[in-house]
Amino acid sequence: MTYSPPTGLLRAGRDFGIAETLYVPGFLKPGQADALLDEVVDAANWQQERFTMFGRQVIAPRLTAWYGEPGATYRYSGVDRVARPWLPSIRELAEQVGGAVAWRFNYVLVNRYRDGGDMLGWHADDEADLGDMPVLAAISVGADRVFRMRSRAGGASMATTLGHGSLLLMWGNSQRDYKHCLPRTRRSVGERLGFTFRQTRHAACPTPVPLEQR
Repeated sequence: MTYSPPTGLLRAGRDFGIAETLYVPGFLKPGQADALLDEVVDAANWQQERFTMFGRQVIAPRLTAWYGEPGATYRYSGVDRVARPWLPSIRELAEQVGGAVAWRFNYVLVNRYRDGGDMLGWHADDEADLGDMPVLAAISVGADRVFRMRSRAGGASMATTLGHGSLLLMWGNSQRDYKHCLPRTRRSVGERLGFTFRQTRHAACPTPVPLEQR
């Protein structure tokens, strides 16, 4: 099944300069974005994850929470993360984003960047649980932060600033062909939350489920 964003969304967004990636500033109204930031910072079950890299334990430079439909799970860094029940505000956001991009999402990973020292390194969301050519919709609220993408084949990275209430949509072969990151900044910045919606498998399924378009 091949995904294409709705025409109206394409008109509202702007080309990131990389195929199958779209940036939509002001997707959320300022009041909704403000309320979402305040509520989720206080209500989410934040975890500071630990990873093994090159044989040593590394503490993630950010806080993380995950929510979704009953039984939805997402495996990365060798750990299965079964979704906690949606917070009401995040469930409403999932429905709003899914309606706008014409795709069904059952899971969200929420990253909390407390200041400019928190970051997310180069990676691709290409885990088997997401299936081939995943559709990822990322909502940003809070402080503006630079987002970078670069080809796996090499070359210079491309950057854009993710603003308060913005939507970043990635689909098709964007995860196969590119990596992305949210680097540290020396600027004095406030908190930022990144909600990355995706469709993933159910915990009872031994293999990824087919992606389902709305």
